[in-house]
Amino acid sequence: MVDDQSDPDDFRIQVEVVDDSGRLLLDDPPYPEGLTRAISLASDDAILGHDVRRLEARVAVDDKEVIHALHRAGYRREGRLRQARSADNGWVDEFVYSRLATDEIYTRTGHTGMLDSVLPTKRVISHVLVRDEKGRVLLCETTYKPDWELPGGVVEPVESPHAGAIRECQEELGVTLDIPATPVLIDWMPPALGWSDAIEFIYDAGVVDPSHTAVMTPADGEIGHLHWVDPDDVSEHVTALSARRIAAMLTDSTPRATENGFPL
Repeated sequence: MVDDQSDPDDFRIQVEVVDDSGRLLLDDPPYPEGLTRAISLASDDAILGHDVRRLEARVAVDDKEVIHALHRAGYRREGRLRQARSADNGWVDEFVYSRLATDEIYTRTGHTGMLDSVLPTKRVISHVLVRDEKGRVLLCETTYKPDWELPGGVVEPVESPHAGAIRECQEELGVTLDIPATPVLIDWMPPALGWSDAIEFIYDAGVVDPSHTAVMTPADGEIGHLHWVDPDDVSEHVTALSARRIAAMLTDSTPRATENGFPL
């Protein structure tokens, strides 16, 4: 146990160390005015003076003072533990923060690395509208839900929406499609069915050459069957949101933004 008693009022920051990992333990409030400096000094001492590789800190999500101090001290948020702490008003969630010996701390890169861990993120999805020579729309029947959907899926980290659309079609259909670089719809999808909100890029690959349609086959375990569906029948198989978006693209191929499938 490493103690840093850096406040004249006997406020203590302890670092509980096991092997090369440590956990930051703070006294209960009130906190000193120099809380950020105290956390920084205790962390530097543990990492530089005691060869600690990783420091962890857990804080209630409503404890703004400690959260701010951890940010200023270079800690990065790793996740959220639900109902992890008992409080007077019931159970509260905790944020998990960490600082590694290899992290840049007192630099611009260190600051932006911290910000990157705490700022909001959005799920990004790419889908592709594909038609055959008869004007029918390609829909994928999945193995995990009742509604069908356009080919595509979630964009991977550090992957562009366009690259994600190409990759998903390769994985699901077994072919490489010529997908225009500009999406026809960029749609904001509100929270639904346990999912948080998302941004969806929907591309129009137009009419696919018959040589491609002949060899398309479910190439992903999540895709049970592929269906070519008449536009008038699409709404019977997809969600209301998907139906709105597909109908909008079939009616007007002008690139635009929508929210929940509705014009802005």
